Amino acid sequence: MADPASTFAQPKDATGVLVLADGTVVWGKGFGATGDAVGEVCFNTAMTGYQEVMTDPSYAAQIVTFTFPHIGNVGTNEDDVESAVTTGVESAVGCVVREGITPSSNFRSVQEFTGWMAANGKIGLSGVDTRALTRRIRLSGAPNAVISHSPDGKFDIPAQVKRAKEWAGLEGMDLAQRVTREKSEQWGGGAWALGKGYARAAWDGKPHVVAVDYGAKDNIFRNLVKAGARVSIVPAKASLDEIMALKPDGVFLSNGPGDPAATGLYAAPVISGLLERDMPIFGICLGHQMLALAAGAKTVKMHQGHRGANHPVKRLDSGVVEITSMNHGFAVDGDTLPDGLEETHVSLFDGSNCGIAVKGKKAFGVQYHPEASPGPQDSFYLFEQFVGMLK
Repeated sequence: MADPASTFAQPKDATGVLVLADGTVVWGKGFGATGDAVGEVCFNTAMTGYQEVMTDPSYAAQIVTFTFPHIGNVGTNEDDVESAVTTGVESAVGCVVREGITPSSNFRSVQEFTGWMAANGKIGLSGVDTRALTRRIRLSGAPNAVISHSPDGKFDIPAQVKRAKEWAGLEGMDLAQRVTREKSEQWGGGAWALGKGYARAAWDGKPHVVAVDYGAKDNIFRNLVKAGARVSIVPAKASLDEIMALKPDGVFLSNGPGDPAATGLYAAPVISGLLERDMPIFGICLGHQMLALAAGAKTVKMHQGHRGANHPVKRLDSGVVEITSMNHGFAVDGDTLPDGLEETHVSLFDGSNCGIAVKGKKAFGVQYHPEASPGPQDSFYLFEQFVGMLK
């Protein structure tokens, strides 16, 4: 990793570059799409699931540094996509990896990772000292940057530094409106099984969950179906009247990208109306933060965020520790919880809030992703708990 003083010391074989807003330049070999993209650089510590990460709308406008050195080994397939919206700022704009992408070796693979990245407009950079980059993020926070791939090795570094500096960053940015569905729909898929694919959802006699899509991962809806619900999905800015017109037995608040305080300007009043009607509510990630804002708490931008599949979370009622998957750069400020909110889960990494429940209501949320199954089944009880409230 070069410092600003050696900005223009480009290796002869460099076809890709990551330029940080402070002028630091990280050279490597580009893969995937060509061109450049701006975003916030974060790191993810998961050993598996790179395709799911790159299609998770919660990573919108971010450049993901994978700390696991071997990315791309199992290729890509059509089943492991977390959202149909996978390009542009609607999910991760690029990734940084240690080793070059080798040919895949997996019976489920239908396309190499490099080709998949190119087809989805995402830029990759390999040959990077990802440990050094991760340490930099840990010490200095997540920086804004431009990632570029040019097969001829030609880059306008001063222009990229300027672009990275001028990018506003995620704080204050409402990205939920960019990644949400444009119209309401019924969800029809169930759990996945090897050799069978995704099951079809049964509707008759099931409690009805209306899910608000702030940038949802599809596997959340599959887990709601698995727990015994039928699911309808509405856009992020659906009004209280629009939600209630669907006659829900409960409302789910999805994950999503961006600054929760910005999304909360229109989401929190709707959720407050649902709470006044004693509607059962379950929120995950951004949805958890929306519930907290509606109940009177505040959110804060984290120094480096939590992203990975190995995060220990403690349940305060029992002392049980769950191994969880996380992806968030903002968090509910535990010091601002009003009397009407109870803290239910905390991170064992830094003590930050990871769960809340609204006192006297059937409403709760968690900061982590129980649908990602890192435990692998440590947290599925949350879906069962929510659907159980509806019966």
